[in-house]
Amino acid sequence: MSGTRGSLGATVFPALALLTAAVFSFGEDWLLLIPPGLMYAPYVVAAILVIGSVFATLEHAEVVGARVGEPYGTLVLTIAVTIIEVAIMASMIEHGADDPTEAREAVFSAIMIVCNGLVGLCLLLGGFRHGEQELQQMGASAYLAVLIALSVLTLILPDYTISSSGPTLTHSQLYFISTLSVVLYGAFLFIQTVRHRSYFLDARTAALGHRESRPSVRSTSMAMLGLCASLLGVTILAEQVVPAMEDGLAFLGVKNSNAVAGAALATLVLLPESLNSIRAAARNALQTALNGALGSVVATIGLTVPAISVLAAIKGHDIVFGLEKRDSVMLMLTLMLSIVSFGAGRTNVLTGLVHLVVFATYAFLLIVP
Repeated sequence: MSGTRGSLGATVFPALALLTAAVFSFGEDWLLLIPPGLMYAPYVVAAILVIGSVFATLEHAEVVGARVGEPYGTLVLTIAVTIIEVAIMASMIEHGADDPTEAREAVFSAIMIVCNGLVGLCLLLGGFRHGEQELQQMGASAYLAVLIALSVLTLILPDYTISSSGPTLTHSQLYFISTLSVVLYGAFLFIQTVRHRSYFLDARTAALGHRESRPSVRSTSMAMLGLCASLLGVTILAEQVVPAMEDGLAFLGVKNSNAVAGAALATLVLLPESLNSIRAAARNALQTALNGALGSVVATIGLTVPAISVLAAIKGHDIVFGLEKRDSVMLMLTLMLSIVSFGAGRTNVLTGLVHLVVFATYAFLLIVP
């Protein structure tokens, strides 16, 4: 089993991340000793360690996932990614207390990156290598049903409520939507892991009776320890990296800086899940690829949004989730395209290309809003 023993980086990056976090915990007076030309060096080092720890999360989660099997294996990584997302978005909210749109931009970016960029790349790569690929229609339909409901309730509905001014929800509305999100995601997990597990198992792999060797209990225990260390390192260092990145974008005068920051952070958080999905699509396990890709974005809305809403309420920060008209159109286009793409149960190169065209449009509008 690849990754059972663990690479050196999967051990070194989390350890260095925790050490660096401990250094930052002593305060920032020591930063005054650094020459002016190198004042941002500690934050650059912290950012590198965060990226390395995110990849370490992937490696450790893969070992744990191989031990528990599908679809639980994919769920392990999804939960890990969700924890990282909550930590990073919490740092964004705390640093940008006067800007209530940062969490919205991060959530919207995650949807666009996964449903267009990642899904498009998986379908395109799989189509080139295997011609057509099959997926479980019921599994894809379950993902899309939850995704459509949660994304519209969270990102579109606030534009049309009248109890509060602007694209916002009142506290009671926000709590109600957050509760529904958690309940719906919980029901989805029950369907995925208990009631209808077969919907989410790759049909081709199951038909061939393919089974990977399971890591030992010792290897799994070490991977769990490494996973916890990686998540802790990312969570703590995010409090230093996120403000530094936002200040850097403001200093450079980047237009639409909130959207750019949200896209950058969503890309970082989704990298482990993305690599896992791309590898699965390349070996003709499309359903496994979709489990990782769509599972991450469903968890983002179903778990991350309620968590961020609660944190914002506790700290007394306002939060805006309603999208602007342009982004609402892009979201609806993405959802409609996803229904068409997965409705036939088979995909090809053209399907992936269309998703990538929409993703390219989203990326272009980040630069030229």
